Amino acid sequence: MRVSVVATVLNEAQSLSRLLDSLAAQTRLPDEVVFCDGGSTDGTLPLLEAESRLPLRVIQRTGNISQGRNAAIDAATGDIIAVTDAGVWLSPRWLQKIVEPFERAETQVVSGFFLPDPQTVFEIAMGATVLPALEDIDPVRFLPSSRSLAFRKSAWRAVEGYPEWLDYCEDLILDLQLVQRFGPFAFAPEALVHFRPRSNLRAFLVQYFRYARGDGKADLWRRRHAIRYLSYLVAAPIIAIAGAVASPWWWGLYLIAIPGMFWTGWRRLARLWKELGPAQKLAAALWVPVIRVAGDVAKMAGYPVGVWWRWRHRGQVPDWQAL
Repeated sequence: MRVSVVATVLNEAQSLSRLLDSLAAQTRLPDEVVFCDGGSTDGTLPLLEAESRLPLRVIQRTGNISQGRNAAIDAATGDIIAVTDAGVWLSPRWLQKIVEPFERAETQVVSGFFLPDPQTVFEIAMGATVLPALEDIDPVRFLPSSRSLAFRKSAWRAVEGYPEWLDYCEDLILDLQLVQRFGPFAFAPEALVHFRPRSNLRAFLVQYFRYARGDGKADLWRRRHAIRYLSYLVAAPIIAIAGAVASPWWWGLYLIAIPGMFWTGWRRLARLWKELGPAQKLAAALWVPVIRVAGDVAKMAGYPVGVWWRWRHRGQVPDWQAL
């Protein structure tokens, strides 16, 4: 069984060495590594060209990440494709663990897992707020990021690969198509990828705006987005008016909502802040609600932009759910 590791890169000179080092340190080495460069102008290509520890090939294609991933997979010769991402580093047994289910059964897709690798107090709060912990995962329903995913090349071909018309949420669409075609994925929780969360609020807002815009383009999660709009734009103002006009007791509903909105982030934070001092812990705890609300606002801004794009391109966007 031949195994290929694929990834896309674009101006990743600062983080690329750590990914290459972690690939070279795998307990099971890949039979080949294919990186697709999207037009880097920093030192990314020289770093890849200098890599001698891995059976590495570099191809070049400009375009979005779906096009780059599809190009890398198409160029790969392995029966099993293990996908990861730039800006991460891999646990030593990542490839071994994500490949094992294919050796035991006629598995088509395996989802690995990922952990935050925060460097600052803000990043610790970010990881706790937006990233699931292992105990939060239902393996049957889990839809993995393409930071840690493996599939048979034949399965990728059967669903026509990553959606090249979509620039964000492309890995989610691939997951949903694979589930629709082959059923729930095998889960390999020890196939761990570590990545650094967004380092500031502005970068996070841009990220979540783009994610929600991708949801709108792909017609994903209508109910979730509707609930968010109703909560912020209808329920919250009504409670504020009722508290001002009828009775301040109405404002107590805000206190009831706080555990539902922020408790999960605080619970995860308690597992991540062990090395922080008291002041840092307080700062991280205060960042959790800020990040949660800011992310919701970014999503509410991004989703209608994606819906408008989809409406303008009606007739041109494939019905991916019917593929």
